[in-house]
Amino acid sequence: MGKPLIYEILEKPASSSIIGICSLIWWFIQKRGIGYGDVGLSYEAAVDGGQYWRVITSAFSHISVVHLVFNMSALWSLGVVEQLGQIGLGVEYYLHYTLVLVVLSGMLVLGFYHMMIQRFKVEYFRRVTAVGYSCVVFGWMTILAAKQPSSKLNIFGVLSLPISFAPFESLIFTSIMVPQASFIGHLSGIIVGYSIAWGLIHGMNNYWAITMLGWIALVFILSLKRTGSMELSFIEIEPVTDPSLPSVGVVASRNGRTLQMDVLPGRRVADIV
Repeated sequence: MGKPLIYEILEKPASSSIIGICSLIWWFIQKRGIGYGDVGLSYEAAVDGGQYWRVITSAFSHISVVHLVFNMSALWSLGVVEQLGQIGLGVEYYLHYTLVLVVLSGMLVLGFYHMMIQRFKVEYFRRVTAVGYSCVVFGWMTILAAKQPSSKLNIFGVLSLPISFAPFESLIFTSIMVPQASFIGHLSGIIVGYSIAWGLIHGMNNYWAITMLGWIALVFILSLKRTGSMELSFIEIEPVTDPSLPSVGVVASRNGRTLQMDVLPGRRVADIV
């Protein structure tokens, strides 16, 4: 007989809190009729439009309930990381490197898009819009596979995968079963996960985590203000754009705000991560 749910929540406080946050955001998105283009991460919006806040909003946003349930089920299973303080993991480690995974995996996705657009001239990747917590989920799968290869990943309580193969099994499975699943997003999470597990990214502690969180909050708020995505009257930013250049702006739509660009017309493509 398993433990009561309340005890499992207390043993996984960080992952339980993230599941709660993602679920509340999903409810808010459904209630307000928000779409992929309003919160998702795309090269067109984030890089060309300067909407850097999308690196954060895209990670915690889910449009489909099936997408939300799949990601949160996997995340619940990966919460075992919080209970492995004896091998150098634990709650603090989980919080520190979740922050790293959210930011670096999002930046790596944009890096891949940049390479495909600039080097290979594939304009499709300019408008692909990604949402979802899968980058972080795949990152934690990878870290756990390296640190605790004997663990199992349980999804929906019925599917159990050896954690040592779970990142690549899940990458292949989702790419086949869910055509919209972001191969680049999932791969980015795996790359950042291995970088953490192998010590290429290391040294996170409370000081660096709080410092990093402060910079993230500052960039998030300033980019919201600068792109006009939210009215913040207490912050003033001097305009630096040349009026002779093509404009990038945010215009109101029925479902929220959408990006309008004079030089890059075209429809967005949803990419689930």
